[in-house]
Amino acid sequence: MKRIRKDEAMTQTGDAIEQRLQALGFTLPQPAAPIANYVPAVASGGCLFVSGQLPFGGDGALAPGHVGKVGAEVSEVEAARAAELSALNCLAQAKVALGDLGRIGRCVRLGGFIHCAPDFIRLAAVMNGASDLVGAALGAIGAHARSTIGVAQLPLGACVEVEAIFEIAP
Repeated sequence: MKRIRKDEAMTQTGDAIEQRLQALGFTLPQPAAPIANYVPAVASGGCLFVSGQLPFGGDGALAPGHVGKVGAEVSEVEAARAAELSALNCLAQAKVALGDLGRIGRCVRLGGFIHCAPDFIRLAAVMNGASDLVGAALGAIGAHARSTIGVAQLPLGACVEVEAIFEIAP
C-alpha cells in the first residue's frame, strides 16, 4: 500500500480534481437532496462522512438501466457505471460540505451496497466503478479501504448505493 505524504495531499487543488473529472468526461452534478430524514454529509473528528449516494444522473433522475437487481434486470457493466455515478455524487456532496474538493486530504473508505440477485457474486467488480473513479479523480490520495455488500433492496429500487469517508486536509 502506498503511503501518502502530507505535502502530496496538500498540493491538490479542487480545480485540478475537477479538471481530472472533466478529462474523464464527468462534471460534478448538483448534489441530490436527502430522500429521507438524514443530512448528506457530516464533518467530525477530521473526517467528512458522506451519506450513501444513489446513481442519479446530471438530470437528477435514476436511469432505467440503474434500477433493479444486478445479475437480473441490471447488467454488471451497467451496475459498475451506476457505482461510478454514485461515487461522483459522493464527490459532489463533499464539495458542498467542504467548499472545495482541494480540502480532501485523502479518501479513507468507500462502502458499496449492491442490490443484487441471490446468486450474483461479482460484487467487487461492480464496486470497482466507484473505486476507479475516486482513484482517477483524486490521484494518490484516492487509494482507500473498501467494503462491498450485496443487499435485497435499496432506496428507489436503485441497483447501487455508495458512501464515503474523506479525511479533511488541515
